[in-house]
Amino acid sequence: MADLMPTPTPEEIRAARAENPKLRDRDLAARLGITEARLVAADCGAGVTRIDPHPDAVMGAAGELGEVMALTRNESCVHERVGHYENYRSGQHASMVLGDEIDMRMFPSHWCHGFMVERESELGLRRSIQVFDAAGDAVHKIHLRDSSTVGAWDGLKARLALADQSQQIALAARQPTEVAKSEPAKLDILRKEWARMTDTHQFLRLTSKLRMNRLGAYRIAGAPFVRALAPEAVDVALQEVSEEGFEVMIFVGNRGCIQIHSGPIQTLKPMGLWQNVMDPRFNLHLRLDHIAEVWAVDKPTQRGPAVSLEAFDAEGGLILQIFGVGKEGRDSRPAWRSLVAGLPGLAEEVA
Repeated sequence: MADLMPTPTPEEIRAARAENPKLRDRDLAARLGITEARLVAADCGAGVTRIDPHPDAVMGAAGELGEVMALTRNESCVHERVGHYENYRSGQHASMVLGDEIDMRMFPSHWCHGFMVERESELGLRRSIQVFDAAGDAVHKIHLRDSSTVGAWDGLKARLALADQSQQIALAARQPTEVAKSEPAKLDILRKEWARMTDTHQFLRLTSKLRMNRLGAYRIAGAPFVRALAPEAVDVALQEVSEEGFEVMIFVGNRGCIQIHSGPIQTLKPMGLWQNVMDPRFNLHLRLDHIAEVWAVDKPTQRGPAVSLEAFDAEGGLILQIFGVGKEGRDSRPAWRSLVAGLPGLAEEVA
């Protein structure tokens, strides 16, 4: 029904916010039938400043703000990491932040709209940098904390502000999730080339060459490369990782950004449909009911097998990936491989 609703004016958006002061931006936008970027833009000139959205500009600013919280999400999972933006590496097609705590991969073509946001709350003035894609969906957010270098904020705002501070925003149509693409006639080539891989990054180049995508390849590859798991396998794995103290890498992303946590997870707090990691410097919020397919994936590398647990939604979108943290030159610890091997499988793998 949202597509049939008339687009509210900036004045109407501000009125709706005033009537719902405790509602999160994402939820208010959904209620109004608009994207989050349109909601934020309505406050330009009143606590919101439109800024250069390119990762070079945003990451340069983030590096001056000290300790902050980095947030990347998709429809089914939210990844929040406290730390410093360090070791930024620019790239035309892909950029990276390779800090000890904040670890990200960014795709600049999807960083289309940027804002510096100041909002009053019950806890005082809250500041954030928010970036959205062409459709107005959130790509990445940076939330300042009490420990952040707040004194740098105003200078950064003046430096990054665009001449255009309109409360209107031009958005493109949202692109649908790419469905699984398989080429069964090329299965032998897929399996042969898969077995020859020496690095996990070679996988997407291989599937692209064969006119497949990640999920499409998983659905036809078969053992020993993949094993279809029950949807509850992800929750089982998170509980075991927490109980055993394993160190893992958890990847969560969208079209424009992938954010990575490396280390243990300690405190799990399920709440309704959500499973939550609530550690002091890392939070994860996962909608368990959105998980439609789960695959245990084994990719060969020069340092040994890289074993991952990968969850997809009903449309074929990747929700998250979990890898074991490499130890002593290995891509995956034996304990992680054993954990994944023991996860519940499907009675019949997805055809």
